[in-house]
Amino acid sequence: MPSFDIVSKTDLAEVDNAVNNVTREISQRYDFKGSSSKVEHNEGIITIDADDDLKLKQMHEVLQGNLAKRGIDHGVLDYQTPEKAAGQAVRQQVTVRQGIDKELAKKIVKDIKGSKVKVQVAIQGDELRVTGKKRDDLQAVIQFVKDLGLEQPLQYVNFRD
Repeated sequence: MPSFDIVSKTDLAEVDNAVNNVTREISQRYDFKGSSSKVEHNEGIITIDADDDLKLKQMHEVLQGNLAKRGIDHGVLDYQTPEKAAGQAVRQQVTVRQGIDKELAKKIVKDIKGSKVKVQVAIQGDELRVTGKKRDDLQAVIQFVKDLGLEQPLQYVNFRD
């Protein structure tokens, strides 16, 4: 029976390259001269230190732009609430999402079953396995999941006939 997997994987090496580009760009920009703003990446967690909220927003835009240049959708970023540091300084943790969490997986399974396409969907850890009798049904499921408009980018891999 034909099957494929729905996964959400992010290349952390590309994220690291994007963070390095952000650091380089911040050191060269005129509006960041004399500021102590910095960006660090450590095992899927990006830490942004900014002097104030305005610089934090500018750093978000620069980070998202550099991720887009590297082919990474900015939907993989999960921004935590900014925390106050010394004075007006702000620190924010940004998690790079890897895998599909349980709530999103259950929502996708429920929506696929509600679409009345004759396929079976199984949650396997942080990915979904979709099996069906016809290849056309699987292609319809891929298009249906793309049309759901989920914020987290998904990949469709491991297609077997």
